Amino acid sequence: MRIRTLADRLGTTTHAIRYYERHGFLPTPARGENRYRNYSEADADRLRLLLGLRQLDLPLDQAAELASMCVEGRCEEVSAELRTVILTKRAELGRRMDDMRYLDQRLAHLQGGLAAGDPPRPLIMLGKEGHREAM
Repeated sequence: MRIRTLADRLGTTTHAIRYYERHGFLPTPARGENRYRNYSEADADRLRLLLGLRQLDLPLDQAAELASMCVEGRCEEVSAELRTVILTKRAELGRRMDDMRYLDQRLAHLQGGLAAGDPPRPLIMLGKEGHREAM
């Protein structure tokens, strides 16, 4: 299949596919007599796996390595590594969610203070350590 067909099928762009190829994250596909890239179903599966791993917020180099390992038949190793990655990612996500909840509380406090006519500077400068006591 041609690059546009592959991109459309997997919900990505031709630019992204070329980028992955150019940087060695995907192997260069065969070319037809017309010099167009000719992707196989195996290429589509590899790219689908790479994109899926990227959607899990894995860095591109790690996602590409894991996708390659799985394509090479080393999926057990990929599973073992993913178990560790998942634990780390979920802990990181929990911290980010805590930070977002804190930011939302801060914004709500600032919004309420401004609506009550309080000056913004003391509300903005309220530190994290004093924030929980002030609420």
